[in-house]
Order: sequence, then C-alpha cells, then structure tokens
Amino acid sequence: MDDVEKAILISFDESGAIDSELKLQAVNFCQKIKETPSICSLCIEKLCFCKLVQVQFWCLQALQEVIRVKYGSMSLEEKNFIRKSIFSMACLEGINDKMCVVLDSPAFIKNKLSQVLVTLIYFEYPLIWSSVFVDFLPHLSKGAVVIDMFSRLLNALDDELVSMDYPRTAEEVAVAGRVKDAMRNQCVPQIVRAWYDIVSMYRNTDPETCVTVLDCMRRYVSWIDIGLIVNDAFIPLLFELILVDGLLEQLRAAAAGCVLAVVSKRMDAHSKLSLLKSLQISRVFGLVSDDNDSDLVSAIAALITGYAVEVLECSKRVNTEDAKVISMELLDEVLPTVFYVMQNCEMDAAFSIVQFLSGYVATMKTHSSLQENQMLHISQILEVIRTQIRYDPMYRNNLDMVDMIGVEEESRMLEFRKDLFVLLRNVGRVAPEVTRIFIRNSLASAISSSSDKNAEEVEAALSLLYALGETMSDEAMRVGNGLLSELVTNLLSTRFPCHSNRLVALVYLETIERYMKFIQENVQCIPLVLAAFLDERGIHHPNIYVSRRASYLFMRIVKLLKSKLVPFIETILQSLQDVVARFTSMNLASREPAGSEDGAYVFEAIGLLIGMEDVSLEKQSDYLSSLLTPLCQQVEVTLMNAKALNPDESSLQLANIQQIIVAINALSKGFSERLVTSSRPAVGHMFKQTLDVLLQILVVFPKVEPLRTKVLSFIHRMVDTLGASVFPYLPKALEQLLAESEPKEMVGFLLLLNQLICKFSTLVRDILEEVFPTIAGRVFSAIQRVVDSSVTETNTEEIRELQELQKTLYTFLHVIATHDLSSVFLSPRSRDYLTSIMQLLLHTSCHHKDIVTRKACVQIFIKLIKDWCAKSSGEEKVPGFKSFIIETFATNCCLYSVLDKSFEFGDANTLVLFGEIVLAQKVMYEKFGDDFLVHFVSKGFPSPQNLAEQYCQKLKFVFAG
Repeated sequence: MDDVEKAILISFDESGAIDSELKLQAVNFCQKIKETPSICSLCIEKLCFCKLVQVQFWCLQALQEVIRVKYGSMSLEEKNFIRKSIFSMACLEGINDKMCVVLDSPAFIKNKLSQVLVTLIYFEYPLIWSSVFVDFLPHLSKGAVVIDMFSRLLNALDDELVSMDYPRTAEEVAVAGRVKDAMRNQCVPQIVRAWYDIVSMYRNTDPETCVTVLDCMRRYVSWIDIGLIVNDAFIPLLFELILVDGLLEQLRAAAAGCVLAVVSKRMDAHSKLSLLKSLQISRVFGLVSDDNDSDLVSAIAALITGYAVEVLECSKRVNTEDAKVISMELLDEVLPTVFYVMQNCEMDAAFSIVQFLSGYVATMKTHSSLQENQMLHISQILEVIRTQIRYDPMYRNNLDMVDMIGVEEESRMLEFRKDLFVLLRNVGRVAPEVTRIFIRNSLASAISSSSDKNAEEVEAALSLLYALGETMSDEAMRVGNGLLSELVTNLLSTRFPCHSNRLVALVYLETIERYMKFIQENVQCIPLVLAAFLDERGIHHPNIYVSRRASYLFMRIVKLLKSKLVPFIETILQSLQDVVARFTSMNLASREPAGSEDGAYVFEAIGLLIGMEDVSLEKQSDYLSSLLTPLCQQVEVTLMNAKALNPDESSLQLANIQQIIVAINALSKGFSERLVTSSRPAVGHMFKQTLDVLLQILVVFPKVEPLRTKVLSFIHRMVDTLGASVFPYLPKALEQLLAESEPKEMVGFLLLLNQLICKFSTLVRDILEEVFPTIAGRVFSAIQRVVDSSVTETNTEEIRELQELQKTLYTFLHVIATHDLSSVFLSPRSRDYLTSIMQLLLHTSCHHKDIVTRKACVQIFIKLIKDWCAKSSGEEKVPGFKSFIIETFATNCCLYSVLDKSFEFGDANTLVLFGEIVLAQKVMYEKFGDDFLVHFVSKGFPSPQNLAEQYCQKLKFVFAG
C-alpha cells in the first residue's frame, strides 16, 4: 500500500480512531494529488490494480471532477486515454493487457463508474464519441456483469441528464435534447432489440438480470418511439411475464411497470385510446385479488389505476361519438377493479383517489339520467369514500386518550377527509337518492353490527351522515322526506355499544346538531334529542372532551329551540342537577379546581331556558334564586374568610370564585334588558344583588388580576342586562377597577367606558368627568414609555401591551368626541391634560403608521371644531383652541402630512383619510372663514402669490359646492 492509498483510507475513516490532525493532513494530501498533471493516469492505474473500495471510489470521483472542470483544457491524447480506459472498464476489457477489477466491486462503485461515463457523454456525444452505445452492445454477450453495467449506464444517463424529474439548467436541457435526438436516430432500436433478447434469453435462468433490464427500459419508454415497444413481439412478452405463475415476483412486477410506462406515454387522445383498447388490460385484473401486500399486487394496482386515469383523460379529449363510447366501455370494464384496489391495496403515491373519482363523477354531470352501471359505480365510489375516511383501529387508544400520536392522527385525518367530503358532495349532486340510501344503509349496518370492536365503522357512518347534512339547504332539511326522517329517527334512537369512544360520541352529537332544522319542524324528536345530550352520551359522558363539547352544542340547541323546550325545563334542570351542584355546593375543599370556563355553556343553556317570558314569574324567580343564592353565598363566605386562608386554600378558593363568576355571567345571557327592567323587575333585583356581591371581590382581592378580569366581564354583561339601572353600582365598580389598574387592565377598563358611552351617551357625563383625569394621568404616563421605546426598537411584551393601550385610548377619545361628550375634556380637573391630548392627536393624525388611527384622530378634531368654535367672532369657548387649529393642525395635518412621500393615494384607506382631511378644511372654512384660508394658503404656499390666490379660490369653490 503506497502513500496515496494510505492517505485515501485515512481521509475516508469514520471510526474516530484516526487523529483529526492526521486526517486533515490526509485530506490535504489527496487534494494536492488531484491537482497534479498525472492525476488521470494515476487514477486509472489504481482502478486496474487496487481492490480497496475507498481507493476505487476516490479515483472515480477524482476522474469525474477533472472531466467536469478541466475537459476544455485537456489534450486530445489525454481525452482519448480517459475515454478508452473508462469504456474498457465498463465493458470488462483489459487496459494494456491488464484486466480491471472495478466490475467485481460493490454496486456503488459501478454506479460511480457509470456517472463518469455519463460525464464523458455529456461533453462528447454524439459529435466526438458517436459510437459509445453502439460499441457497448456487442459486449452484452459477455453476460450478466456487462448487462448490469450497461443498465447502470442508461439509468445514470436518465438520472444525471435526461429525466425532467429533477431541476435542470438551460444548458443541461439543451444537452439532454441533443443526446436524445442522436440516440433516437442512431441506436435506440438496437438497444430495444437488446432488451428484448436479454429478457427472452434470461427470464428463466437469471430473472434478476431481467428485472434490472426492464426497470431500465421503463425509464426510456416516455421518449422513445412507442412502436418499438407496442408491437406483436414486446407487448405479448411483457404480458406473458406478468401472467405466468412461477416466475420471480419482482420480474412480473417489473414487466407491469413497463406496461404502465406504455400506458402513461403522452400522445394524441385517439391514438392513446386505440393503444389502451389493444392492451386488453382485463387480463391482469385477477392478479389483485391475491396477497395484497406483495410487490406484484402493488405493481398491478399501479398499472390498473394508471390505465383508468388515462382512459378517463381520453374520454374528456376525444371528439367523436364512437371514441367516447369506446372510452366509457373501457372505463366500465376497469372501474370495478379500480374500486377494489382503492379499498384493499396499498396505493401508489402518485395516484390521487379523490382526483380520479372526482374526474369520473364530473363526466356524469353531462348526462340527463344515469345508466344502471353508472348507478352501480356511484355506490362503489361511496363505498370507497367510506373505506377511506375510516380511522385505523391501531390508533384507537391514542385517539381516545388524546395523546401526541392521537392528536397527530386526528389532524392528519381531518385534513385527509376534506377532499373526500368534497367528493361526497359532488356525488350527492349527481345521484342524491343513491347517496342517501347508501348513507342510510351504512348507518343501519353500523347499528346492527355495533360493538366495541367496530368503533371506526360507526364513526365513519356517522361522519357520512354529518357530511350529508352539510350538503342540504335549510329549507330542504326543514321540509324533509321519508328517508331523512328515517335517518334522523334512527340516529336519535340508537345507543351504540361503542359510545364510550370519544370520536364516536363527538360525531354523534355534532350530527344531531347538524340536523336541528329538521328537529325544529318535527318537535316529536325533541325528547330524543334531550336524552342524547343529557345522558351519558352527552354532557354526562365519561370523557371530559366529549362532555365539554356536548355542553357547548346543547347550548346551541337551546338557542334554536328555546320556547319549544318550555315543557321540558323541569326535566332538563333535573338532569343537569349534578353539573350545577359542582358550582353551587358549599363543600369547596372536596372538589378539584377545573378550567375556569368549565360549565359555562351549561349555565348559559339554563339561562336561555329560564330567562324566557314563556316561563312564569314565580317559576323563573325560583329557578334563578336556586342558582344565584348558593353561588353568591360561596363568594361571600370566601370573602369573609379570605384572611384566614393559607396559600393552598387561597389558590383553590380563587379558582372556585373564577368559576362561579363565569357561571353567573353565562347564566345572565339568557335574560333580556326588557325583561329584567320592565316586565319583571324582581328578576333584575336578583342580578343587582349578585352584582353587589361580586363587586366586593375587587375590594377583598384588589391585586388578583384573573379575578378582576372576570368581574370586569360580568360588569360588561350587567350593563347590557340591567341597562340604566346599573348606574348606582358604577361609581364603586369604576373606583375599584381604576385603583389597581395596570396597562393591560386599563385596556379592559377603557373598553367598559366605551360600552357605557355607546349605550348611554350623555347620561354618563358625570361618571366620565369623575374618572377621566385619573385615566388621562395614568395612560399618558404609561404611553410615554412607548415613545421612549421606539428609539431602541424594544419589542417586549410590556411594550406591546402599552401599544395596545395607546390604540384603545384613540378609540376612547373618538367615542367621547362623537357622542357629544367633548365637554369632559374641558372639566376643571381634566383641563390640565387638554394640551397633552391635543398634541397627541395632532402627532398621531400626521404621523401614525396606521392610517385608520390617523383618520380617527382627524375625525376627533372635526368634532371638536364643531363643538368648541362658534361662527361669530365672540369670546372663545376654549381659549387658544382656534389659533391652534388654524396655525398648527391645518398646516401640519391638512397640508404637510398629505405632501409627505408616505401618503399613498393608491391605498384605499389613505383615500378615506384624505376625504376626512378635506372635510376638516371645509369645517374650518365654515367656522373661521378667511382667517383660516389666508393663514393656510400663506403658510402653505409662501410663493408665488398668484398660486396661493388660485388655491384659495379653488377651496372656496369646493367648500361652497
């Protein structure tokens, strides 16, 4: 072993036993050798004598690199030497009377040798080395070793140059075209003949070699003359290989792959149809009923589905009636086997079941009525859909426990099913009655054979029924028919043994909710609906995910049925007693703190039920009192004992209070303002008492942000529910909320004030005047940090919260101004902040990056001008405001900001802003007349004077219009 071989071995070492410094030296040494003039002769010599695969690979790699990089600068002699040597190695010939050992090496060495040959072909074929393929053919008689090498050469040529499955440069595409044209003209017929002879000769004695040849041939069918394959010799040979029992399975599969390549070859539609008919593909149908996991069955399945795709495509492209008839006959012949393959075989990744079936269903839309065989195909398509949407039982436990594997599988199936359900809708439009009957039978089958072991079948049948409901209009569902009535009745009256399965339970409830329009018109179904949601199939299901979803869906159902549920209120409340008791029970320490939203939908449903005027006042009061009283008592007890609680107890109690507030909040949603304030004020009184209790939470736990947020949400609800009668409670509530308000909470506080202003307008003036100075002081102090942070471009959570506060402040100021409350800004305690407000609004209206915010600020100025400025030149309502508007706002906002390059007139929002700026100028002209115009034009257009005068006249004209 010489130094070169040692260096190569060291450079390839991955054991970790070689010192890294030594390995680096070896790599550098090898790199220097590559740069020597004698590298090619050195490599070829090593390839002839050295049996070390690392050395062989390095030499072939070096030769390929040298040819790629230095081919143009090589001497003619050197090129001839490389060409002859490499070709001799591939053909099992000696070099200088010495036999090369490369073809005895592993496959990856032979693959590398073929790549070197392809690199030479890239530069030399056909202009320099025109005989490379023809010269190779006689050597195939040497047997399997050379045949294998020739196949590797053709495969490498396809991978490295010809195939368009890989991205190619423009130069590579041009070279590929040149090579293919030359091969077609010179040697393709001889190569095809060699393939045929080899397969015929070796099929029984060396089937592995035949597999290699056929896999190679498959690659070339797409661009060679199809007549070389589709003839009385080759096609019968391929089908014979496919159909004869006893041959190597891989050989039969390789032959099927070649036929698939023939089927898939691009050509004129009529020619393709004739080809497809001549193949008599039905000969292979029986092969897919064997072992579905075998390579042969997979290859036959790919052949049959590929054939069906091509026939379907031909049916769309042919333009004669005879051709259309033939294409449909071929489709009718192949479809039953395609359906079998779809349901029982491993599908080729390139074949899209949905795409193919959607294409076939689309052909039926042109028919006025479906034939019997098409109706059969529709049923088979529906069966395929049912099979495809079915979950794999191996994931049953994962899906039930909702572990990571289960979540991934459910997400995958959710995405996978989308296209299948689109296909189902299309089938339903083409054959609605067949679709409904199929779904009815699927449901009946699931019911009759239901057991814990077939949860996936039940879930699939229910999912089909749900999807059918999605395709029906509200009117069609309301009217219904015998079949729909049967479907819904069967659904409601069935108790599946596998109902404990999470997915089955969920889709069962979702499906009932989907058909509520039918149930609304068929009230005899209501008891069955209530039973499904109130027993262990729904809210009382042992799986928490099901019970939570059931609570939400039940609330939606109550919203839809409402007054029709009045006769069932007692039954419903009795069924929900245990759920309610988890909140109303005084034994807090014995229960686990659940999520704060748990039970909210149940209480909302109860509120919707008992909040109807159809319920008598006496019963309504009793129901509400039985719920509110124990809930409020729990809160009061906790508040009284707050100081005595240890940290663990306190945490549990606070979590329980949050749940209670959520429950009361949800309960109140069922009571309208008219009912609690006008028709039944006694009910309103109970909510006022509840509000009084919950406001105490802000006093006892002033710094517990989650509690404050929940109480704030309840105040929002009471504003809508109690109307103006909430006013006596607002001063105390607002005082407590404002006492400890951080920037994040201040946003919620401002939103509450916005709600009050929008609902009550000027009635909240006194309240607003009381709290506004504190708000202004805190908000301006806080948002100054946003301004300061912009310099350092800090993007912390705190800054984002402050930016949200600033955005909410603009809305708050806008709501004040546009609800005739601008006098709040002028109250004695608020005047200290007037200058800051004006400067903020001015800066924002001119420079804020959000155009909508700028527009709001301009609108505020317009309203303030209207409110604070009189047309006559009397005493100013707000001293200095007029001059601020004329001298500062007008020029900065209405002129300079518009002229700024950031003002994009092509943007729709910017155009709306510009409209408000023009309106502001009009309002200023109406209020200030020439005082505004003269200053605006003289400052904005200092010269020339005639331009200023022209602009002045134009503004007068516009404003007069």
